[in-house]
Amino acid sequence: MRPIDALVNSKDPAWPLVTEWISTAKNKVEVLAKDAAKADSALYWTQVSTKSTMGAIIYETGGILVDNGWIRILGSGSERMQRSLPDWNKGKTFDEYGQAPPFLLVADDAIGGFFALNGGYFGEKDLGMIYYFSPDNLQWEPLEMGYSDFVFWAFTGNLEKFYKGLHWKKWKEEVEKMGADKAVNFYPFLWTKYDDLEDLSRRPVPVEEIWGVQMDIKKQLEKKH
Repeated sequence: MRPIDALVNSKDPAWPLVTEWISTAKNKVEVLAKDAAKADSALYWTQVSTKSTMGAIIYETGGILVDNGWIRILGSGSERMQRSLPDWNKGKTFDEYGQAPPFLLVADDAIGGFFALNGGYFGEKDLGMIYYFSPDNLQWEPLEMGYSDFVFWAFTGNLEKFYKGLHWKKWKEEVEKMGADKAVNFYPFLWTKYDDLEDLSRRPVPVEEIWGVQMDIKKQLEKKH
């Protein structure tokens, strides 16, 4: 494990580039304030340099909320998003800090979708590329972009197109109100057949619960096939 001093790059940090992206963002971007001690800890346990976009976001932010909190990019944790990137992954993608995870959860969204960095789980050909776990089909889908491109896309991309059919009328108010550590649980579930999204019941539940339920159901479906 490299010490924190070796991970904080003061000569060529990526944070100025990220702030430049934020200043030109087409989507609403909110940077959550960091706690210095938490930032040091999260960077240390993730073992990435602040020369990288991921390291910069972990070290400089408590997390980043995009589009009224629809997308939540994990940082070092804050009052409004208590999950840090390493804490959130522990027990899901690795068991002990220092292990190389098969994939790393780096962001999620308000409807239980998860963005992951490929560490080999999705194949060796596109290591370091982002995959999206889609709650409407319970499949991991390649986005054909790396972490930096993903962050830039979240700030500037056409999120309306990406989430076509998955926004309900009052989503902005509901998503802002529920906070960044919860996600919407739909019933019937998004991966079932339904006629109108507005007709589904919605309630905010801990995002941890959504992750567990979706992974369990995915395993059960894979066993049947």
